Amino acid sequence: MEHDFSKGGMGKNILLQAVPLTIAQLIQLLYNVVDRIYIGHLPDSDGLALTGVGVTFPVISLVTAFTNLFGMGGSPLFSIARGEGDEKRAGKILGASAWLLFCSSIGIMALCYALMRPLLYLFGASDNTYPYASEYLSYYLLGTAFSMVGTGLNFFINAQGFPRVGMCTTLFGAALNIVLDPLFLFVFHMGVKGAAIATVISQGVSAVWVVRFLMGKRAIIPLRREDLHFSPKLTKEICSLGLSGFIMSATNSLVQVVCNATLNATGGDLYVGVMTVLNSVRDITSLPVNGITSGAQPVLGFNYGAREYGRVKKGILFTLAIGAAYSVAAWALVISLPEFFMRMFTSQPEVIAHGADALKIYFFGFFLMALQFSGQSTFVALGKSRQAIFFSLLRKVVIVVPLTLLLPQLGFGVNGVFLAEPISNAAGGILCFTTMILTVWRKLSAAEAKQPA
Repeated sequence: MEHDFSKGGMGKNILLQAVPLTIAQLIQLLYNVVDRIYIGHLPDSDGLALTGVGVTFPVISLVTAFTNLFGMGGSPLFSIARGEGDEKRAGKILGASAWLLFCSSIGIMALCYALMRPLLYLFGASDNTYPYASEYLSYYLLGTAFSMVGTGLNFFINAQGFPRVGMCTTLFGAALNIVLDPLFLFVFHMGVKGAAIATVISQGVSAVWVVRFLMGKRAIIPLRREDLHFSPKLTKEICSLGLSGFIMSATNSLVQVVCNATLNATGGDLYVGVMTVLNSVRDITSLPVNGITSGAQPVLGFNYGAREYGRVKKGILFTLAIGAAYSVAAWALVISLPEFFMRMFTSQPEVIAHGADALKIYFFGFFLMALQFSGQSTFVALGKSRQAIFFSLLRKVVIVVPLTLLLPQLGFGVNGVFLAEPISNAAGGILCFTTMILTVWRKLSAAEAKQPA
């Protein structure tokens, strides 16, 4: 019964999923963060190399968006099917998701190569930073299929109750990336393309590991060749549920474009570089709470499919409590040590000085992100796609983007760009979690009351 989430304590089940998953996500994040750390300390680049790589973030977010669309969209359906005991349907969902991940990766790669120059200038590149951005992205895109297949299918390893295997999926690749990055950058002097090549090789190792496991004997529900095909019905279901994760990442891309363009116009390359560091710090600090909520999703989905409504409620409360405790601690740490976090990614004194002040503003409402993550993950885990999509759009498109454009014009200058984030954390988080309590929680309580004692 090791992989039956309806047995044992909900907190224990969630932590058994969340801890290895968080470590795996941290390792996955290292692919890009390690690149930024090493590139930010390249000699003779005056910080332009880091800024150039930062301009590519919207493209990387777009790749993540499609990974979430098919990976995060398929895995909750997969978990619910497992909970219902329908292994045949679960296998078809896995196969359809794998087919969608691979085919979309080829299309994204081709499109980005065709439109690279206008996209990078749209995303905030200048004549000074474009050479770095185009060189990095030209090589990074070669690993699009590795990134999407490896990351997207890893959700299905975790959904089968193998979080440690999911952690090892990215461990080998990340360890390789950490070794290859300084080797290519500082020994072979390959510049930013060396960092990109190291990332592609590392992602390839991770992708091979994922596919071999899912097609092997240890998988409870293996990836079968006969299930690897396009299914209109399953694609609609997967996209419907994955649209929330897609929108969250796609709107991150949109926000990065708007932020970079606004900062480039009001503060120049310096502040685009500052935003690159801020995004990196946010990625690192938000990862544990994201890992906790992601780890809770298969547990909540399984118990929901098994009609264990009381256990679902306990899981929601546990997820919120752990996420809130962590986010408050992380917020206090970043606000107390802004210069430390800036120096992790750059040695440029001017970037550190301006970035430390910006970091305090940007992270002011970070602790409220726990509400957004908890409410959002509950909607996704239980198949409530409309609510999940709505709150994804609300926080980024309705709140952040307009504020990013408006506040600098109202006299806040570059600080207006950084101020939009805490405002959206507060408004979006409170509204998302309150709605979840008033809708999903009430229905769970009503369904639980009707069950025999």
